[in-house]
Amino acid sequence: MKIVKMHGAANDYVYVDCFDEQPPTDPAALAPVIADRHTGVGGDGLVLVMPSRVATARMRMFNADGSESEMCGNGVRCVAHLVVARGRAPAGPVTIETGRGVLTLDVARTGPRTSQVRVDMGEPLLDAAAIPVTGCGTGRVIDAPCTALGGEEPWWRDCGLDPRMTGVSMGNPHVVFYCRDVDRVPLEMVGPRIETHASFPRRVNVHFVEVCGRDHVKMRTWERGSGITMACGTGASAVCVAGVLTGRTDGTIAADLPGGRLELAWEPGGHVFMTGPAEEVFEGTWWGG
Repeated sequence: MKIVKMHGAANDYVYVDCFDEQPPTDPAALAPVIADRHTGVGGDGLVLVMPSRVATARMRMFNADGSESEMCGNGVRCVAHLVVARGRAPAGPVTIETGRGVLTLDVARTGPRTSQVRVDMGEPLLDAAAIPVTGCGTGRVIDAPCTALGGEEPWWRDCGLDPRMTGVSMGNPHVVFYCRDVDRVPLEMVGPRIETHASFPRRVNVHFVEVCGRDHVKMRTWERGSGITMACGTGASAVCVAGVLTGRTDGTIAADLPGGRLELAWEPGGHVFMTGPAEEVFEGTWWGG
């Protein structure tokens, strides 16, 4: 099976171009094997680029644990790049079918194997039931108490944590926390605890955010099903929305993630727009089935 390794801001996946290749028979089982960084190709998961009846292409995305996710902001940029780079659509507006619905992306080629891509991420879902989050009533979850954190621990003081949470869905669930020093958050410990807490019936992507200015944040992510990742496009979109909802940031921000910078914009009642890179790393053949 021919594969392409790609990344968007170092959020890396193994891509299968199913226009040319037969889709794997069991992608949920394949994802943990091919994503293993020691015995597989390595990546945050597996993405299938498939024909679509309603868009230029369809994206199916599987996390490193084999679970299928509705959307991946960095992944969908790479899918849009791939369909343009392989000549299936001209540069410019491209439509990609996702678990979130059909998204429109604008692809600007920056090199033989790179593009800068602007994504219309759609309108955020803000009611507790739509995220979903339980125990917070039926309205919006903005600076709300979070039982998933448990009781106060020393790391709260180390990083200057505000223990209140803000919930946002970008078609997949996100919870956002703010702190003074994001580098001091023990993400490997607290991330899985929050992801799997009963407050989040479909599990949740967890983000810790340090506000550097009204138009600039620094963030780290624990992704549902993949663990610590270098970037999360839907997560950065959720952080943009959370910043506006809580009054901490403006509607247009730069988000610095460990893997690079994403540009976000949102006005209440409208769609979120995200801009960032997509890059091919290599092509190869997977012999593992």
